[in-house]
Amino acid sequence: MATKKTHRLRFATVSSRLIGLAVLLLSFLLGSNQCARAQSTQAEPLARLVSSGNSMVSSSSPVLHKFHTSVALSSMSASAGSNMPSFADATPIERRAFELINSIRVKSGIPALGWDPELCRIARDHSQNMARSRFFSHINPSGLSPKDRVLEAGVRPFRVLAENIAYNQGYDDPGAFAVERWMVSAGHRENILSKEFRASAIGVFVNSEGSVYLTQLFILR
Repeated sequence: MATKKTHRLRFATVSSRLIGLAVLLLSFLLGSNQCARAQSTQAEPLARLVSSGNSMVSSSSPVLHKFHTSVALSSMSASAGSNMPSFADATPIERRAFELINSIRVKSGIPALGWDPELCRIARDHSQNMARSRFFSHINPSGLSPKDRVLEAGVRPFRVLAENIAYNQGYDDPGAFAVERWMVSAGHRENILSKEFRASAIGVFVNSEGSVYLTQLFILR
């Protein structure tokens, strides 16, 4: 009887050790997998694109909103400020993206866009608002569309308006990356290569986490 009890005791001890080793191995594998996922998430750059969407839809084009500026202009208060960034005042990211877009247009046989200081100010405000208010849309938390924001800023008259926005993080050349991704998106590409537009500007805001928000406005006055 003593021998059987000894064997049972040894078997129970071995079983406990095996279970313990299995738990440790499982914990190690799960921990390694979580660590790997965390490292992958941190190292992988982020990018998002939003096309003009329903707020810019018209029957003639999926990405342009055409309207007569004479409608309801009296209800819009002009609030144009004195800060009108010229192209010389553009940040390196703004300048990089704008020059790349004009290079693409010229290579496609389309005239280069002129820099519009008023649009730059409006675009910068929208990029900063997206970053600080933590949203990513053409419609801001106040419910203002690109058309509303441009009219509210006192830009008038104009005939056609469009907007591209982008967000990315972790890229060495965020301006070039945004343009690259815009060009493989039908709606964004159509805005960039539209022969209808004559002027544009890009406004960029970079938050404390290194996230880069870009807004580009296109206009035909």
